[in-house]
Amino acid sequence: MLIDDVRKRIDELDRELLRIFNERAALALVIGEIKKDKGLPVYDPAREKRIFEAMSAANGGPLENDAIIRLFERVIDESRRLERLRTKGL
Repeated sequence: MLIDDVRKRIDELDRELLRIFNERAALALVIGEIKKDKGLPVYDPAREKRIFEAMSAANGGPLENDAIIRLFERVIDESRRLERLRTKGL
């Protein structure tokens, strides 16, 4: 396989990740509205812990679980930030 072929596949995966990140963010906004209506806090540490545990259990590598957790921490941080902005009407 040529480097250009591998890079092309990486580019395809990057576009798919972008689509998935935005879909996840849109769903986080829905969750944020539900939380707002119910008076629930944006931050739910127990939920985040369950996500990290589930992703670690499902991880087949080559990324180590610590790396997977760091990636999901960033995704969740950005989702939480988006929820907070939306609930403030920004």
